Amino acid sequence: MKTQRLFVALTIVNLGLTIFLIPRAPRAEADGVAPVLRGRSLEIVDDQGRVRASIKLHPADPNYKWPDGKIGIPETVMLRLIDGKGRPEVKIGASEQGGGLGLIGEYDTAHVILQAQGTDTSLKLSNKDGRQQLIKP
Repeated sequence: MKTQRLFVALTIVNLGLTIFLIPRAPRAEADGVAPVLRGRSLEIVDDQGRVRASIKLHPADPNYKWPDGKIGIPETVMLRLIDGKGRPEVKIGASEQGGGLGLIGEYDTAHVILQAQGTDTSLKLSNKDGRQQLIKP
């Protein structure tokens, strides 16, 4: 008899918890999609498991030394679209100092870089043979 009372009491407690917790459970939107996806990075992979697109937040590096003597890299967010061979063909970056867009051709030397950094803007065009043209206002 005591065992039966224990089971009835546990059933009542479980029912009470269920009634209390179900209304507070996180819900998806009506179309079954969560309203927000949060994280520090996102990778989209193909059927072979290769990363084909990524969004990543790179931390600042105040000690990095640039070839021109400048010091430091600000926190930067990067979007990369990657081809089947693992080469990033499109890069979009943003930091407190500005943003940029890079489009890379079949060869790494063939590329377009559109950049706005600080108060300066530029467009750099390069072809496979290494010829370059820099356009600044």
